[in-house]
Amino acid sequence: MELREQLKHQIIEQLNLVDFRPEDIENDMPLFGSGLGLDSIDALELIVLLDNHYQITITNAEDGKQIFQSIDSLATYIEGQQS
Repeated sequence: MELREQLKHQIIEQLNLVDFRPEDIENDMPLFGSGLGLDSIDALELIVLLDNHYQITITNAEDGKQIFQSIDSLATYIEGQQS
């Protein structure tokens, strides 16, 4: 499964987004605010997801704002950390 599709599935499962399917989430859709509508609690869950699935630790909140903008930004960050 392609990384962006995998992330959509993982986010829906990790955050228990029962009203969403992977195809509902656009790659460039904002994850927070008017896009997917995630909040600060969800951000903590995304940090856990990155650590559990990709062994990536985010310690700087400012970095998190950039990384968690969209599926695209998240996938790009993961790809950069894995190379």
